[in-house]
Amino acid sequence: MAHVSELIGTDIERYLKQHERKSLLRFITCGSVDDGKSTLIGRLLYESKMLFDDQLAALEADSRKVGTRGGEIDYALLLDGLAAEREQGITIDVAYRFFSTDRRKFIVADTPGHEQYTRNMITGASTADLAIILVDARKGILQQTRRHSYLVSLIGIRNVVLAVNKMDLVGYSRERFNEISREYGEFARKIGIPAVTAIPISGVNGDNIVERSPKTSWYDGPSLMHHLETVEIDEAHLQTQPFRFPVQWVNRPNPDFRGFAGTIASGVVRVGQRIQIQPSGRESTVAKIVTADGDLDEAFAEQSVTLLLADEVDVSRGDLISTADSPAPVADQFEATLVWMSEQPMLRGRSYLLKIGTRTVTATILPLKYKLNVDTLDHVASETLALNEIGVAELEFDRAIAFDPYEQNHETGGFIVIDRITNSTVGAGMLRFALRRANNLRWQTLEVDKRARRVLNGHQSGVVWLTGLSGAGKSTIANLLEKRLHAMGKRTYLLDGDNVRHGLNKDLGFTAEDRVENIRRIAEVAKLMADAGVIVITAFISPFRAERSLARELMEKGEFIEVFIDTPLEVAEERDPKGLYKKARSGELKNFTGIDSPYEKPQNPEIHINTMTASPELAVAVIFEKLQTVGFLDVSRGAPL
Repeated sequence: MAHVSELIGTDIERYLKQHERKSLLRFITCGSVDDGKSTLIGRLLYESKMLFDDQLAALEADSRKVGTRGGEIDYALLLDGLAAEREQGITIDVAYRFFSTDRRKFIVADTPGHEQYTRNMITGASTADLAIILVDARKGILQQTRRHSYLVSLIGIRNVVLAVNKMDLVGYSRERFNEISREYGEFARKIGIPAVTAIPISGVNGDNIVERSPKTSWYDGPSLMHHLETVEIDEAHLQTQPFRFPVQWVNRPNPDFRGFAGTIASGVVRVGQRIQIQPSGRESTVAKIVTADGDLDEAFAEQSVTLLLADEVDVSRGDLISTADSPAPVADQFEATLVWMSEQPMLRGRSYLLKIGTRTVTATILPLKYKLNVDTLDHVASETLALNEIGVAELEFDRAIAFDPYEQNHETGGFIVIDRITNSTVGAGMLRFALRRANNLRWQTLEVDKRARRVLNGHQSGVVWLTGLSGAGKSTIANLLEKRLHAMGKRTYLLDGDNVRHGLNKDLGFTAEDRVENIRRIAEVAKLMADAGVIVITAFISPFRAERSLARELMEKGEFIEVFIDTPLEVAEERDPKGLYKKARSGELKNFTGIDSPYEKPQNPEIHINTMTASPELAVAVIFEKLQTVGFLDVSRGAPL
């Protein structure tokens, strides 16, 4: 194959035409840290002659500067582009590289090996057709090897190469290679990887990378490059699946044009085809398929198009367009596999944002069924997931979505989990199936609605949510507020933290997980009572912003008033009416807010009461004035503003 820098004129044109006809293989390299992934890919790039002269010169200069190989070329430097990686000698980001041979085009993702960066590995694996699992011949199969392999299996990659690297450091031992191959093969069968191609290699010396090496005369399999060039991949599988089109954007440049733009996730769509918009279920017909290069009669998976429909139907970003004769299932409760990617643990009952395709929903993690021990593959009972842990949980969405099980369609079954407060990605997962109850339960519309109850009561309804440290004075202020409202003839109910734990929440303790569930239940009860036309007052520590945010979002706009009862910890501790701080300081009471469990102060509460300057009576006066201002106390003003 000609070197890139040697191609000129018509040679380039001929090369590009040949290049277009080649098949494309996307693959990843993964394994434990320092197994030689970057060195391997660097050598593949070098041997495929896809480097320009200036790149070669820079590589040689950098190799001399780094000096890790006595002046010889250090192929890893082609991949470790970040300064932090070169300083530490590890890969911390996903590096994508393109190269080509006479037979095939390749896109390779060099994924991090360090356990801390497992989340980056998932990113690289999400679109791969093949995975190269590297193992250091000296170290053998490690926990990170198993974790990456299990993730490869979860994501659905079925072509796996076990590259036993650094064979030069074990004297090209056939026995050592066979030992590692047997151990890995047994593990691969347990996790559902159907076939593994094991190849003994030395990335540094190039053994069995491009050509078979005489140093492993006992090995009769293919070189790594030969295997990559010839392995069968199903390039048409997306076209054979049912048509799925997540709507990314409603394109309306003028009143006469209303199209729905996005990338086809799977299947084929044709002009005149009958389609269904999901989750609404409305149907129409494809009138035009528009692209930047002109209109098409049909379009295929992975093409970016704009669809124009024959009817004026309601379609929004996040909707899924499917064929009418093979629509996607619709549900709001699922069993899913989760891979946790945050240093903050997953908490049962906490709500997160979940992005699947182009739709974002609010998802609550219901009881975790189990987490996986990646060494033994045992299912371990747990209520939470820590960084890099894998588990199976039930998810409940705030609305129904159209989906496909991940095994059938990665695009419409895979999702990421986003923290509602920080907006950072904290997890990724795969929808396995809809829970049966998701299709059996329907919200019953009642003829006597919230508006009718408010008219009968003579005032608006909603929630006054008091939050603050233990001993801040929440219960005192809540009691005084309810007495004043009751004296005016307003229908109220006070939900107090201690009272609720005597009944509804008596099964909950004070761990972070139980605190989340405690507030989730209270928020749901408060929502029902507000629907009944009652002014609900709550007095709970409610230490986490995420749960207070969930409570707010359950209510309609203007129905939720957050009141921060702000008392310094040292003052609350001096008051200590129940002696709880004293017990927490002595170690008798664990997970106590402010001592060994955090309190996240409200960032934008409607009311901020500083108890160092405001008495309980003044606090009630401030809250009462706010209720009058927003219309809680006067039904004639309509819904609260």
